[in-house]
Amino acid sequence: MQSLILDLYEIQAVKFGSFTLKSGIQSPIYIDLRVIISYPHILKRIAEQLWEKVENLSFDLLCGVPYTALPIATAISIAHEIPMVMRRKESKDYGTKKMIEGVFQPGQTCLIVEDVITSGASILETIEPLHKEGLKITDAVVVLNREQGGEKRLAEKGVRLHSLLTISDLVATLQQAEKITTATAQSVREFLASV
Repeated sequence: MQSLILDLYEIQAVKFGSFTLKSGIQSPIYIDLRVIISYPHILKRIAEQLWEKVENLSFDLLCGVPYTALPIATAISIAHEIPMVMRRKESKDYGTKKMIEGVFQPGQTCLIVEDVITSGASILETIEPLHKEGLKITDAVVVLNREQGGEKRLAEKGVRLHSLLTISDLVATLQQAEKITTATAQSVREFLASV
């Protein structure tokens, strides 16, 4: 995991400063995994490491949370021949008006793939239309858990979270590798303790 963390830092997928998150919270750290689509070797490695986390689970389909997790889910789907479905952010007002694209049967189990979990809201927004179509969701896998309540919120809905990295792992590794100062690492730890 250490080499992956260092790679993510080098491609500026991890940034330190002052950032406003989707939730409106001010954070001293920002994770932007959208850049991995420009680094196929890193995308492939992330997909493989996520697969190792979930390969022993039972599921029929994958669904990446739009949009950042879609290429990750696609990479897993192609490498392991697991069918995928896609949730639309909004339904079309023409044609089939479907919210879920792809071929599936009610009763099938779908694994959710996400890049970063903070509150869990994006994953829950993806689960809702899947449930409406009769799909079961028991597990979600993420690249990075920001450790800000998302895992607990999912557990309350009966969904187990599997994460490749936590923000604590990331900060400890970058501090140990002298990529960030002790003060920066401390500000992130204090931020995590306060939310």
